[in-house]
Amino acid sequence: MVINLKIIYFEDLKMKKVVILILLILGNSLFAQVQFEAKVSKNSLGLNERLRIDFTMNADGDNFVPPNFEACGFKVVGGPSQSVSQSWINGKSSFNKSYIYILLPTQKGALTIKQGSIEINGQTYKTLPIKINVSNAVEIPKDPNDAPAISANDNIYLVADISKTNPYLNEPITVVYKLYFSYNIGISNWRELNKPKYNDFWSQNIDVKQLVPQDGTFKGERYRYVVLRKTVLYPQKSGKLEIEPLSLDIDCQVPTNRRNFWGQPLMTQDSKRVSAGSKVINVRALPETGKPEAFSGAVGHFDFKVNPSKTVLKNGESFDLDISVVGTGNLKLFTLPKPVMPSALEMYDPVNNENVTTPLTGMTGKISDKYTIIPQYKGNYQIKPLQFTYFDLGTSHYKTITSKPLTITVLEGPSVASSQKTNPNNVSKTKFEVAKSFAYNKQVAHLKPIKKDAFLGSGLFYSLLILPFLAIPFLIVARRKKEEMDNDIMGNKIKKSNALAKKYLGYAKKQLGNKEPFYIALEKAMHNFLKAKINLETSEMSKEKIAELLLSRKANAATISEFIHLTENCELARYAQSSETAIQQDYEKAVEIISELEKQLK
Repeated sequence: MVINLKIIYFEDLKMKKVVILILLILGNSLFAQVQFEAKVSKNSLGLNERLRIDFTMNADGDNFVPPNFEACGFKVVGGPSQSVSQSWINGKSSFNKSYIYILLPTQKGALTIKQGSIEINGQTYKTLPIKINVSNAVEIPKDPNDAPAISANDNIYLVADISKTNPYLNEPITVVYKLYFSYNIGISNWRELNKPKYNDFWSQNIDVKQLVPQDGTFKGERYRYVVLRKTVLYPQKSGKLEIEPLSLDIDCQVPTNRRNFWGQPLMTQDSKRVSAGSKVINVRALPETGKPEAFSGAVGHFDFKVNPSKTVLKNGESFDLDISVVGTGNLKLFTLPKPVMPSALEMYDPVNNENVTTPLTGMTGKISDKYTIIPQYKGNYQIKPLQFTYFDLGTSHYKTITSKPLTITVLEGPSVASSQKTNPNNVSKTKFEVAKSFAYNKQVAHLKPIKKDAFLGSGLFYSLLILPFLAIPFLIVARRKKEEMDNDIMGNKIKKSNALAKKYLGYAKKQLGNKEPFYIALEKAMHNFLKAKINLETSEMSKEKIAELLLSRKANAATISEFIHLTENCELARYAQSSETAIQQDYEKAVEIISELEKQLK
């Protein structure tokens, strides 16, 4: 019976091994089904050479995320382009897809292209980092037939066309950036390096919906050009104002000396960096001669209107007063005049409305303020005329438009005079009704006496006189406490060491990416920790002494061993090769050991 049990046990054990082996084989085959890797054309190149990198996979995926090439020390000069192939051989299908980039190194040294990632069948796959060694620029042998027949440097230009270089303050000017290029050059891509800044200008960019090449003339020769950017500017202060340049990196194709079957020149890739250069605008101040006091900064050509919604109304009805300016100019950069109402007309804050567009010629449209006004009593009320002043760019003079006076007639309702005559007892009521028009004002007064009590002999005077005498005992106690602390040399030394330990541990955390300063700071942190906890000087530190003193303070033997090992490792790691992962692990280990010793030491 015992023998049979052993046989069954051994048979079960063999079956388990077989099942595990089958699962491992199936797992390996499943893992082998999907492949995603990065391949480079070379691992060593010169600073002026290009590198091709292919991210290939054997199954279709989504959400491909390439590495940040700029952070890795490379500039993308071509791509991304895709290559997809699928084939069936002997009933078996194969699939291959690639994302291809052409890179140009921007610095020398040992560079690392970090991981790219993609999602395939709901799982995320990543490539391995690739090490690339970049040396000094090398001389690249060229076939004379492959040399460019023309140079991109003499055939591509970036120009900033400015409509006016000496405008008035708040007069619109336009800046149009045009890229000129020769007829036998093709532009494939460009990247903005520096965007123009418009300090001391109000600016509005105009969308360029489509980049259509046009024919033009530059430096007396025929060129093609595209308009890249359009901007409308309003200078906000007078004097010399600088417009910072727009700079671009351009990828282009230039013809070579080689020809195809039909005699057409073959093209080769080239690149150029262009800049429109900085521009200086000399802004003229508006003339002081003839400037009206009511001028609020409007510059352009405008029409001014004041329109009430009604002029005859009953008691309790309201009307709207619409104040508007229509025309072309700096419509968003000035304020409209505010009407002055009689006390019997209650006016509310206006509703501002803007219907302004900004084409290349500058702002045009209408702005308005609409006031809601409610009369309190019947009668006829006069609204004084309003004046609007602007500087006319056409005549270079100030112009003032004055609205017509308005009369508002309220047909029904109480009047102040009649309510007072009918019943003297209603005077207080009438005053209360008038006060409702000013309900937004504060009605509770906080009055202060004009004549104030003398300071000499007051309670505050005697309090300030006695206070220094009351403070004497506290000053004596504080001074004694300070003397005791100053005399406690050992305690102060421990506090200082404890503070230094925390300081160096924090500094080590900041230097996680720099091996040598990290381990120097970590070693100092651990030494100062020992000084603070067991009063041990650096010159006295040895493995036996540290272990003896820590054991006497009830520290755990395993923790002591780890502390000593890490202290010795700090000196060795400075001169040995260490990865970022190892440095991070040493820092975390140091924090853990110091925390444990803090708890264990008594």
